[in-house]
Amino acid sequence: MSTFERYLTLWVALCIVAGIALGHIAPGVFQAIGAAEIAKVNLPVAVLIWLMIVPMLLKIDFAALGEVGRHWRGIGVTLFVNWAVKPFSMAALGWFFISYLFRPYLPADQINSYIAGLIILAAAPCTAMVFVWSNLTKGEPLFTLSQVALNDAIMVVAFAPIVALLLGLSAITVPWDTLLLSVVLYIVIPVIVAQLLRRQLLASGGPASLDRVLGVLAPIVKRPAKLPPDRRPMLTP
Repeated sequence: MSTFERYLTLWVALCIVAGIALGHIAPGVFQAIGAAEIAKVNLPVAVLIWLMIVPMLLKIDFAALGEVGRHWRGIGVTLFVNWAVKPFSMAALGWFFISYLFRPYLPADQINSYIAGLIILAAAPCTAMVFVWSNLTKGEPLFTLSQVALNDAIMVVAFAPIVALLLGLSAITVPWDTLLLSVVLYIVIPVIVAQLLRRQLLASGGPASLDRVLGVLAPIVKRPAKLPPDRRPMLTP
């Protein structure tokens, strides 16, 4: 791994410290950034999330969905954990820790906000980390591509209903405008932008052009593992 990747935990800690310090030095600036929102969705945060996930989404080839049948056992486990276990288990942990264990230490008027935040985070599989873990474990590239493509496709239609269900069970008002805008900003737009850019790169220079761009974007995105020549056509639209 590169120096940046090896000490990623340190960089994250430094960013947290820098963010807290800047918030104290220039509170007005960060209050203005925090106020730049639509339906409780912060737009500057959305842009930063695009910066993080669009390079990762460049790796996704939705044509790899055709490979799902070859890996149906592994993908079946992934889908079951992602959509039948994780959202509900995380919600249960949120209810236990926030509503019960740590309730005396938290502001009473923010309990529901903490629970809602945990539910929203739990319902969205992290595309970026799947690629990181797969790369670290030297996983099968086509299996990774197919499961990420399928999960992203499911997320577009399943995220809002699952979150709405769990928020309803928590007696929290379902903010449909926030949920739907979040799906559009955090899933639909990045996927469309990344796929259009991917198609353009592959059309103009082939897989080598895509590899070159991903290499330039590092360390924002980790360069994809090279596929054997006989498997590389699977990465083209």
